[in-house]
Amino acid sequence: MKKVGIIGCGAIGSLYAAHLARVAEVWALVRREEHARALNRDGLRVSGKHDFHVTLKATTRPEELPDFDLGIVATKATQVEDSITPVGKRFDRGAVISAQNGLGSEEIIAAHTRGQVIRATTFMSGTRHSDTHVQYELDTATWLGPFEDRHTPYALVKQAADLIVAGGLKAEALSDARPAQWSKLIFNASVNGVSALTGLPHSPHFADEAQFSDLGHLLHALIEEGKTVAAAAGIELHEDPWAMNQLGAMTNHPTSMLYDVRHQLPTEVDFLSGAIAREAERAGVPAPLHTAVYRLIKGKEASWTFKDENRAATVH
Repeated sequence: MKKVGIIGCGAIGSLYAAHLARVAEVWALVRREEHARALNRDGLRVSGKHDFHVTLKATTRPEELPDFDLGIVATKATQVEDSITPVGKRFDRGAVISAQNGLGSEEIIAAHTRGQVIRATTFMSGTRHSDTHVQYELDTATWLGPFEDRHTPYALVKQAADLIVAGGLKAEALSDARPAQWSKLIFNASVNGVSALTGLPHSPHFADEAQFSDLGHLLHALIEEGKTVAAAAGIELHEDPWAMNQLGAMTNHPTSMLYDVRHQLPTEVDFLSGAIAREAERAGVPAPLHTAVYRLIKGKEASWTFKDENRAATVH
């Protein structure tokens, strides 16, 4: 039986861990001791689209992990460096799937393991009700493809996709995953950035264009700008980000970056609008909207520390 390591066990990591535990020996590396104890004691329950219970192994200690055939890094992009650094050698004879938003995580993973690296883009979603219970909501496919810098064989990508499918999730192996990754990048960067700046969840406001003041105009312009940058980078998109936005705008779903801003946590903006802005500069095309969103959110992050410093200065 294959050994699979899941790095990060939030909603998405829990969905991968639970489904793959049906067909493989799964270990989860988590941050909190109580999370590891709960998973080892009670296992992991999935409800919603699927309904089942599995057992798996969990730890907070990288030194307790075995060598793996396959790994999935399911942390936020901002946490990849810290997560993969102590465990990368466990995948030296296997492969690691990068399941983050945006661009750049594959390069970070590749710097810490001699194993193969697989690009991945997923739209599946879930709600993590507790350390041992995740609800499976949107059952869309994970798109997988080779990481070009590591020359990952397509046959290995196909094996990883087949294992995910065997566990009960949807997955598709692609010869080039960049078109899928860029489709989600443009969608995510546009929606998350505007959500973080306005305080709105992904709501109908994001697709409305009837009035001059409607937010949909801005979303449409951000998406078109992203498409221009993708074309300059030689990417032909896998899906239409505007259609993805129109569908998502009906959900009123709070975005991950909105959560981060509300809780004053580091956002993934460097991997989203920041990545589009940097790629635009590299390709020699303008991206003023994504550059503005990127800098505004970096400024918002800076304001949290600035306020604390001002408070301290006032007290003293």
